[in-house]
Amino acid sequence: MRRMARLFFIFFTAWRYGLLPLLRDILKPGVSKGALTVICWTSPGGDLPRGQRIRLTLEALGPIFVKFGQVLSTRRDLLPEDIANELAKLQDQVPPFSNEESRRLIEKALGQPIEEVFISFDATPVASASVAQVHFGTLRATDKHPEWDRKAVAIKVLRPGILPVIDGDLALMYDLAKIIEKSSEDGRRLKPRENVAEFDTYLHDELDLMREAANASQLRRQFTDSNQLMIPEMYWDLCHTNVIVMERMYGISIGRTTELRAAGVDFKKLAADGVEIFFTQVFEHGFFHADMHPGNIMISLEPETFGRFISLDFGIVGALSESDKNYLALNFLAFFNRDYRRVAELHIESGWVPANTRVEELGGAVRSVCEPYFDRPLKEISLGIVLMRLFQTSRRFKVEIQPQLTLLQKTLLNVEGLARELDPDLDLWKTAKPILEKWISKQLGWRGLIDGLKEEAPSWAKILPTLPRLIADALVQGRNQTKDQNGELEVLKALLAEERRTHRLLVGALLFAGGFLAGILIIGLGIY
Repeated sequence: MRRMARLFFIFFTAWRYGLLPLLRDILKPGVSKGALTVICWTSPGGDLPRGQRIRLTLEALGPIFVKFGQVLSTRRDLLPEDIANELAKLQDQVPPFSNEESRRLIEKALGQPIEEVFISFDATPVASASVAQVHFGTLRATDKHPEWDRKAVAIKVLRPGILPVIDGDLALMYDLAKIIEKSSEDGRRLKPRENVAEFDTYLHDELDLMREAANASQLRRQFTDSNQLMIPEMYWDLCHTNVIVMERMYGISIGRTTELRAAGVDFKKLAADGVEIFFTQVFEHGFFHADMHPGNIMISLEPETFGRFISLDFGIVGALSESDKNYLALNFLAFFNRDYRRVAELHIESGWVPANTRVEELGGAVRSVCEPYFDRPLKEISLGIVLMRLFQTSRRFKVEIQPQLTLLQKTLLNVEGLARELDPDLDLWKTAKPILEKWISKQLGWRGLIDGLKEEAPSWAKILPTLPRLIADALVQGRNQTKDQNGELEVLKALLAEERRTHRLLVGALLFAGGFLAGILIIGLGIY
């Protein structure tokens, strides 16, 4: 009954914001549209642009649908540009849950009263989202951790009862996705079930705050000596699946540009640093913060760390394997050299397009997207837009877009948008190219070969002392195999000889029988 009531509410909300006419227009021929057409006549929101209608519907359906719209906005390879741009405006603003409930959850997770852990605790949350909310506090020193004394911290608490709500809404999303796939050809092209499944994975990952803490710890370790990026430290003894405690970071949101400018922050340096941080995460570490919107980024104004980026909220991260990085390296080399045929060959070799795809046709499509941008001044080139249009072009060739590269594209668009807002004259390629060239050299050049030899050296140290014995064993085994093969050869020769002897006997018997019968016939004819 609850699912039916929720489904009715979804239908009512779609009618209220004029979404039903859009659904009617994408139905396959042969599907009855009469009743839906009658309902659409009374819809009050039909005059709004379609992207705005979709956004308003998702906002009215609640935080889970809002977050789904945010994730869906990253699939620019599937969505029309106007809808993707409108979905990117979705803001996940959710009323906080009660202070008493927050205290209860924290005390239960930590196993002791709040007063025994914190000198001070601000019950009023400073931020609230669909999955969790954040409080500020001050740690109390313990015998095990005297260094904790008066440390300012942020406490993130998972929203209570969120899992049943998420699972219920996800079940409805899967049902709606199936209906869309069956009733609409355009809807099937958007792969609704695959998108819901991808969203399901992201959302359940965010429900485990220990995973988020681990992501933050790895990023912090990778930027330990950085003078560009700061990551909060996790207090592991106070971290649990539904509550984590981390270092409090002081700064101003990157979206508050007026305050940052008044504080004397150099926006040109800030934009260049942001691009360098992103490409360093992706191409050096293969592990990157994949939710870099203004709400998760602050700028430090403290004297000793002035102008540094501060990253927050590590529930969504991206990771690239060595094969992904090598694939990207080869593609970037081909793009820099304008070797579009090689780009097409790489797509076919990787299995991302059907094997029967014509190299020339795919190469020509890539050329039509990229070549106009190379003819412009570098600062007018948008790498994010190039990537987006490449993904759109790839639909025609049934390219299978990998989830990790979709996250990469989404994050690249976020970073580029932030950087250009800070510095409209930013030359993205000029800023990123030295990092890419260094990485390509490391992956594919002599440095890559030397680094590979260094990585394999510990294994060689164990193998080399045993190498003579392994060679001797191999020779003995080879000799035994040769003997076995020789024995088998002798048996085969004997069988062949026996077969030849049997063949000769059989032929002789047949010749004798034939001659005997012929003699009898001749004698019989002579007597006659």
